[in-house]
Amino acid sequence: MLEKKPREVTDDEVRARSPVIETARLRLRLFRPDDLDDLAAMLRDPLVVRYVGDGKTADREVAHKALTSVIDHWRRHGFGRWAVEDKETHQFLGYGGLRSLLGMPEVVYHFATAYWGKGYATELAHACLRYGFEEHQFERIVAIAKPANAASIHVLEKLGMQYEMHTSYYEIDVVQYALDREDYETQVDSPYVLKLAL
Repeated sequence: MLEKKPREVTDDEVRARSPVIETARLRLRLFRPDDLDDLAAMLRDPLVVRYVGDGKTADREVAHKALTSVIDHWRRHGFGRWAVEDKETHQFLGYGGLRSLLGMPEVVYHFATAYWGKGYATELAHACLRYGFEEHQFERIVAIAKPANAASIHVLEKLGMQYEMHTSYYEIDVVQYALDREDYETQVDSPYVLKLAL
């Protein structure tokens, strides 16, 4: 007897099942094809990508692959990264969320330089931790940063994440931080509204 091959989940189904999260100032939503221009502009900025991967800027084709990969990650894992926009103006600010790092949920965030220094990374990362621990019941969430990325490491420490080790992933030298469920505390003063996308 032939086994039934699972039906591929469509982009519309992924969008319908992916949550939208609102924080005090941010709206986290699944990427759309029309986000490509904003994402490509952000990934062309050498300051934004300085501590990402090989540190080289990306062209529009690479940005398109990244956008497709983000949506595919939701399809495969049921969680992922969101486009991040200003809740009031709907201006694209960057992206972030949770991704699978060799099977471990990892919190990630990237913002266009115009939005640095405003606390957005911390606000986004708090929402991601809450989503991971409360909605997905993860036991542990990790984060990695290049050792020279002091700003990102500062965010991880503000989140209550603890330094674990100096290591490398995909031949990239990083420091790894982690937070266990038992050490996670909901930020009561952090607005967080989760809705299903429509």
